[in-house]
Amino acid sequence: MSGTERDTSEIDASSAPLIEHLIELRKRLIWSILGFFIAFVFCFFFAKGIFNLLVIPYQQATEWAGITGRQVELIYTAPQEFFFTQVKIAAFGGFFLAFPLIAGQVYKFVAPGLYRNERAAFLPFLIATPLLFLLGAALVYFFFTPMVMWFFLSMEQQGTGGQAAIQLLPRVSEYLSLIMTLIFAFGLVFQLPVVATLLVRAGITSSEGLASKRKYAIVIAFIAAAILTPPDPLSQIGLAVPTILLYEVSIIAARMIEKKRAEQLDGADAQTGS
Repeated sequence: MSGTERDTSEIDASSAPLIEHLIELRKRLIWSILGFFIAFVFCFFFAKGIFNLLVIPYQQATEWAGITGRQVELIYTAPQEFFFTQVKIAAFGGFFLAFPLIAGQVYKFVAPGLYRNERAAFLPFLIATPLLFLLGAALVYFFFTPMVMWFFLSMEQQGTGGQAAIQLLPRVSEYLSLIMTLIFAFGLVFQLPVVATLLVRAGITSSEGLASKRKYAIVIAFIAAAILTPPDPLSQIGLAVPTILLYEVSIIAARMIEKKRAEQLDGADAQTGS
């Protein structure tokens, strides 16, 4: 076989696996897009009901503020505003509902290239990611959004003593943007233990490294809170404090992983010695 023929056969052999991977990737993408589209249509059909659920924290805030006898009102100032608000709700909810399917497709695509122990280590993180995001979203829904809206409602001014009446009437798009931003910010921050433990497992960092950079983490937490939350101190502190606590949880999780790894190495050395 000549050198040219050998080079051609090597190229053909290497391109075959690439084509198979591309076909597999296309298959996983089609399933993911189809799942998202079905979830999007489902959420759009119930978009008004979902928005009414998202308004409940605002109603809770009025009770905290001692505002009684006034119906909670939200407005929209453009004909298409509420329609696009429902589209955003459908997209956000659709991605959330379709995430298990999308994550499953990602796992099925990368799993054949992983060893059995790597697949076993990858699965817990695949499960923990949506659960931690849901935990962060629940914190926003049941506590943080009512607290933020209570803070904004406390700025209202009653029309007494010759003063102008100043009342909060949020737009539907702005309220949705606020609560979606908070859910995204808290959901993202709650992934910190997952990211940290993955870095420790990969050997990129260690528990001592995380602990030594604690002061930098605190500064970064407040900077991230200032970027991801509305420009008020209550929101920023409310996100920064859980971030710092989660960083401490990450250090504890990293130490547990290192301890388990050391025990496995000791067990392997004992078997080798025997």
